[in-house]
Amino acid sequence: MSILICFGTRPEAIKMAPVCIKLKEQGIPFKLCVTAQHREMLDQVLHFFELQPDYDLNLMQPNQSLNQLSARILENIDLVFKKEKFDLLLVHGDTTTSTIAALAAFHNGVKVGHVEAGLRTYNKQAPYPEELNRQLTGKIADYHFAPTQKAKQNLLNEAISDSTIAVTGNTVIDALFITLNKIKSGYKNKFIESVSQKVDFDKKVVLVTGHRRESFGDGFKNICNAILKIAAIDNVEIVYPVHLNPNVQKIVYQMLSNKPNIHLINPLDYPAFVWLMSKSTLIISDSGGIQEEAPSLNIPVLVTRDVTEREEGVKNGCSYLVGTNVDTIIHRAKTLLKTTSTTNQLKNPYGEGNAANKIIHFLSKSINL
Repeated sequence: MSILICFGTRPEAIKMAPVCIKLKEQGIPFKLCVTAQHREMLDQVLHFFELQPDYDLNLMQPNQSLNQLSARILENIDLVFKKEKFDLLLVHGDTTTSTIAALAAFHNGVKVGHVEAGLRTYNKQAPYPEELNRQLTGKIADYHFAPTQKAKQNLLNEAISDSTIAVTGNTVIDALFITLNKIKSGYKNKFIESVSQKVDFDKKVVLVTGHRRESFGDGFKNICNAILKIAAIDNVEIVYPVHLNPNVQKIVYQMLSNKPNIHLINPLDYPAFVWLMSKSTLIISDSGGIQEEAPSLNIPVLVTRDVTEREEGVKNGCSYLVGTNVDTIIHRAKTLLKTTSTTNQLKNPYGEGNAANKIIHFLSKSINL
């Protein structure tokens, strides 16, 4: 059985690293292909988890459209399939890399396993383009690794065979625990040291991130207006690693610069971001991964989206849908900053950190790894 793992972005790399690590530990050979849909951020994750790609397509280009990226992925990964025979491709989640790589595998008669399968909003525009990417990958895939029972039920509702679905939890929790253990063992880097010098961690730290296309323009302006109000609360520090997208940077730096307790910083590498999350009181974000990670750190998340494909966290009281409404964000932030306590333990619906083992166990039974 010959396995190819393919990913292209930092979130995919984080979530697929535990699968790569477990395959190595169990002596199961595989090849790794990266499209480098993200370049620098991807490389940081590869370095931290000690992963070396066998194929690096290096497809990142400034301002390329989704169609241009899709065409380049399809053409270049086809060359990988022509060069070497694979029986199984493993992809992750909802990216352009995942969907186009899965399509190329199908064209080459290679079976596809979809990690983090079954998440749905059933709104093609939110998140865009991720929702449709995830649905398309699900239609192509032969094996579906759903993080939750809800995700499995979505797949069953779409006539996916029960025998091809495994509920595994989310591999991001595996990655989180691997990283926390390294940090507890003394791991530090320049990002951690820099933030340590800038931020007063004796205060309540509110961590902010944002990158979703559907919030560009007025949405980000509203979020920034809410952050200004939250920063006026006593004993609060805001830390905002600003996404590199110009649509984000222009508004954020224009509205939030030169405020004494609002720290606008460059994007952090993954271990530094985990470290910063662990020291926060509240997170305001549109990130899917953060919605999954934060409950394991006992930190509530305000989700600046109108819908989420991660409904389990909302139902469990781990996260709160606030959209980009200024008053809603401020009200919920004030409430949580007053009431959040380390004695109130959140139960993470996305797993316990053993998802990669469950994925490999399923594949071992199904296709005799």
